[in-house]
Amino acid sequence: MRLILILPVTVLMVAVLIGSCSKDDNSYKAPLSSVMQASNNSIVVSPVASTSLKSIELLSATSSLAAVNLGVAGNFAILSKTGITDVYKSAILGDIGTSPITGAALLVSCAEVVGTIYTVDAGGPLPCRVTSATMLTTAVGDMQAAYLDAAGRINPDFLNLGAGSIGGLTLTPGLYKWTSALIIPTDVKISGGHNDIFIFQVAGTLKMSSAVRVTLTGGAQAKNIFWVTSGAVTFGTTSHFEGNILGQTGINLQTGASINGRMLAQTAVTLQMNTVNKPQ
Repeated sequence: MRLILILPVTVLMVAVLIGSCSKDDNSYKAPLSSVMQASNNSIVVSPVASTSLKSIELLSATSSLAAVNLGVAGNFAILSKTGITDVYKSAILGDIGTSPITGAALLVSCAEVVGTIYTVDAGGPLPCRVTSATMLTTAVGDMQAAYLDAAGRINPDFLNLGAGSIGGLTLTPGLYKWTSALIIPTDVKISGGHNDIFIFQVAGTLKMSSAVRVTLTGGAQAKNIFWVTSGAVTFGTTSHFEGNILGQTGINLQTGASINGRMLAQTAVTLQMNTVNKPQ
């Protein structure tokens, strides 16, 4: 009789222990699946053969860059200190302006601009030009401050990438620096998320060959891309560019070239039947 009583009790205890082990294993798995959404960083769960051991690899996140504050200059598609020349007909979406040079140095016609043409005086295209010397002075000051900010960023993630020739590359978020000229002889991709920041510091000239395209992938936005150049910028015929140009000298677009971005030049901008769209 005693043996008969003990046996059911033993079976019950074994069942309880098995159930407990099963619950512990299930409760361990759940946090592993949920942790994949717990951070903005990319998390990868490494597959292993045993369910009793899991390993989690946290991939390093892209270094967080602060955007360049364009201030009032950010309201412009084209802003120049010494003039804007044009071979008719260009198509410009966004405001344009010149300062401190007289409005007579702004040669774009009213029919070419969807936006406002600002000048410091009564010069400039009629009947559309608007005189706003004080605002333009502020915008130019903000443009120069933005240039100094972008050019002064330190500890680049990439130094002299491609030895100054980046054709065919895919550029990821970060701070880039070239200590000499930069050329783009073939197509380039800029790949990143919706809020990722890209800053490209060029100590010399920036030249893009004819028919070459810069394209955005992965949600990257032109408004978050900053090209800060100490030398002249030249885009070849029918080429396409993405991003904001902060130029210490001139920005020159050859026939049929286009840009989704801003051209903020501390000297002149030259247009030849181009398309310019200020990014939103």
